[in-house]
Amino acid sequence: MTLRTISLSAARLLIGLMAFFHLGASAQSRSFYQLKIYHLSTPQQEQNLDEFLGKAYLPALHRAGISKVGVFKPIPGANKDPQDGQRVYVFVPYSSYKQFTGLDARLAKDGIYQEAGSAYLNAPHSAPPYARIETILMNAFEGSPHVEMPNLSGPRSERVYELRSYEGPTEALYRNKVDMFNKGDEIGLFRRLGFNAVFYGEVISGSRMPNLMYLTTFENKQSRDAHWDAFGKDAYWKELSAKPEYQNNVSRNQQIFLYPTEYSDL
Repeated sequence: MTLRTISLSAARLLIGLMAFFHLGASAQSRSFYQLKIYHLSTPQQEQNLDEFLGKAYLPALHRAGISKVGVFKPIPGANKDPQDGQRVYVFVPYSSYKQFTGLDARLAKDGIYQEAGSAYLNAPHSAPPYARIETILMNAFEGSPHVEMPNLSGPRSERVYELRSYEGPTEALYRNKVDMFNKGDEIGLFRRLGFNAVFYGEVISGSRMPNLMYLTTFENKQSRDAHWDAFGKDAYWKELSAKPEYQNNVSRNQQIFLYPTEYSDL
């Protein structure tokens, strides 16, 4: 065997190893999402929470390498549940589960965060900053593995962010609905029609399961209604939704209409 043959063999081996590790990395590249829902009791709690999130929490996440954090509030009068008006939704995208589990320890060592968020972090039991926190954890969809910034230019106060939750009657039928988004390319349909989806997530821990969630965004209510009208009339949607393999895979569909705060990244 010549030196040239050995060199060629080594080059092929190196290329093969690079391809292997690239595929492995791709399989692990989906983001991990946390949706924190603050349940509030008073306007003062909302004001204090805004102060904490805008001046302490989001800046600390940015220092920790976490960007595209969303903070949303329910649009007044747009939701069926009267309690929706007393909630704040905080969406945090992580590059990995490891980054999520390591965040609290990192924040504990962040002196700037500790000082800026002192009023919230050290609130007495007689004046809690919220009634409770609800947490939902999600894996990003294969067909949409990372957060996408909405392509909107209008005033934030007029925007409509629609958070949808699709519960499945069984685990198998829930997986079927996830496949409908990925393999059936329902995600592609949303993209083609310009729904400006921020994320699609498989819920792995939450109060409603089995479940998937996604967030679409619009300039205003008129735009939102026009997009959904086009969706319902789309030929591909009619074909996809009529397929026998995708029947009866949603038992409950919840819609929550939100708008982004001024300090939200999204």
